[in-house]
Amino acid sequence: MSITPTLSAAPATADARLTLLQAWLSDLNLVLPASARPASSDASFRRYFRVDALPATRAAHGATLIVMDAPPERENVAAFVKVAALLAEAGVSVPAIVAQDLERGFLLLSDLGTRTYLQVLDHDNAAVLYAEALEALVKIQQRSQPGVLPEFDRAFVLREMNLFPEWYIGRHLGATLTPAQQTQLDAVFEAISANVLAQQQVFMHRDYHSRNLMWMDEGNPGILDFQDAVYGPVTYDLASLLRDAYIQWDEEMVLDWVIRYWQRAKKAGLPVNPDIDAFYRDFEFMALQRHLKILGLFTRLNYRDGKATFMGDLPIVLDYVRKTANRYKELKPLVRLLDALENKAPEVGYTF
Repeated sequence: MSITPTLSAAPATADARLTLLQAWLSDLNLVLPASARPASSDASFRRYFRVDALPATRAAHGATLIVMDAPPERENVAAFVKVAALLAEAGVSVPAIVAQDLERGFLLLSDLGTRTYLQVLDHDNAAVLYAEALEALVKIQQRSQPGVLPEFDRAFVLREMNLFPEWYIGRHLGATLTPAQQTQLDAVFEAISANVLAQQQVFMHRDYHSRNLMWMDEGNPGILDFQDAVYGPVTYDLASLLRDAYIQWDEEMVLDWVIRYWQRAKKAGLPVNPDIDAFYRDFEFMALQRHLKILGLFTRLNYRDGKATFMGDLPIVLDYVRKTANRYKELKPLVRLLDALENKAPEVGYTF
């Protein structure tokens, strides 16, 4: 999960990996190592630098390239290379790998530009940009096959959701659940797990949202941050895109985009629920699973890793959680739990 603001690089004299990286770039003789400047920061241990290409290589690779610095003891660079190939075969826009050193965790990549979907989206262009993102998603899902990527199984689902009680409830709110509250939360988790694990599986990006999609003149969108791809529920990436933690749209617009995706996916032969009402329910349960994970993840990044940037996005995520849980009777205990922990009055809503 990436974040767009640029970071401050440590001086080369104090940054051993940056020194190694620049030496590697010098040996490649493709770019100007001294031109390296931060391209973006990331929620992981990866760093990205933009570098200028040598004049003789610009026709082949463009004026600038991106260097990924991914410490191999902490990041799986081989997975990035593998998934990049899968997505390229699907016909979507991903960075081309110009050079690689997997042992040291260095990649030299083509540059997909400087503007993310989040930076350019507005009400005038949203319909076009989301249509292009949904088309690319269908292309990816059409290439799906089991046994290629790790499986998003029950243990995976619960491991993600358990970030919520550990970090959001326990650390952020400073609360300890009573046995009765824990039983209620377990029941909500079970209802969510039962729904998402019953869904058909496809290739799943896991972070298919506005900060990982790049606006491009051609081949829109450019797709980044795909190294954690798995084989999982068909609605996951749709939920990631349309119930985005960083930008929120009116429910009527989201419903329209969900229906358009569902129609396109059915036509493409993807294993979506044939009933649109049931499919939308699947979408909502999947989004809730993801949002509970995000509440835990964002607070963990803040308290454990000192990355406070994500805390400003918590209100959007909490709004999603409350609205979705209020719509389904088996999820309503989650709203009551949040009310008790956050000392809020119950909200009136409709139950399906």
